[in-house]
Amino acid sequence: MSLVTLLPFIVLIGAMFLMTRSAKKKQQAAAQMRNDMQPGSGVRTIGGMYATVKEVNEDTVLLDAGPGVDLLFAKNAIGAILTDDEYNRIVHGIEHDLKSDESVVPDDASSLTETDEPADASDDKPIDLGKKDAADEPADEPAESADAEPKKSDEADLKKSDGESDAK
Repeated sequence: MSLVTLLPFIVLIGAMFLMTRSAKKKQQAAAQMRNDMQPGSGVRTIGGMYATVKEVNEDTVLLDAGPGVDLLFAKNAIGAILTDDEYNRIVHGIEHDLKSDESVVPDDASSLTETDEPADASDDKPIDLGKKDAADEPADEPAESADAEPKKSDEADLKKSDGESDAK
């Protein structure tokens, strides 16, 4: 066999090798993350439940999902280990105040105006957008010339009614 006929197979095998290699790296990283789990850290399960790690065993994890609610999960069911700030923000709604020195932005646009006085409604004038009403058009320009004859195709269309065919 020549090299040209073997080249597609070589490329295919190389692509498969690269794909399995990246998947294997992701699996190893996930396994390492699960092995590094410590009691007291916040986790998210693959089902989307947030809980705190209470106890870590060989293949299982005991999670504290709430007051008096302890759940036993397989280590493989842990999707992510969360930082303390992220866990508190999601579960308890507590925002870590890192930006306390920055100014607070109001919900409305009142701070964007320079004056504190309310705008007068009497100052509003209609804005001319360049459109004209039909009554404003000059009468000396007719819309269509009166002596223009309709096109032949228009006459044929007018004579036809629904259900009639062209062929007779």
